[in-house]
Amino acid sequence: MNVFMDTSAFAKRYVSERNSNRVVALCEDADNLIVSVICFPEFVSTLCRLVREKKLTKSVYRKLRSDAITDLADVDICQITSSVVDTAVPLLEAHPLRSADALHVGCAIAVQPDVFVSADRRQLSAAKKTGLKIIDVS
Repeated sequence: MNVFMDTSAFAKRYVSERNSNRVVALCEDADNLIVSVICFPEFVSTLCRLVREKKLTKSVYRKLRSDAITDLADVDICQITSSVVDTAVPLLEAHPLRSADALHVGCAIAVQPDVFVSADRRQLSAAKKTGLKIIDVS
């Protein structure tokens, strides 16, 4: 099974929260895990916010960052091409999405995964309307 994860889902693999166990199971069951090129910077941003909010220590941040780098070596990374941008712009016009969320959906449309996994309900709604099969891990 080809599984595309946006950052909100991918982060649950490392930061324990609701439905983290489901994300881990999806990662284990996936034949191929795919993320957008913006996933890692967004993930680091999330971890840095958690450090600033004192919900993570700096040493835990460094471990989670390192774990993600190791894991991403085995993940397919979808690049943001002009085709992805051409897909993302109409998504922004039709749905209440942030630009990064539209780029994740645009990448997923480009790679046509078996499932699109996210914890962002607006993003999931937009993805579903494009014909992607979705899994909500919110």
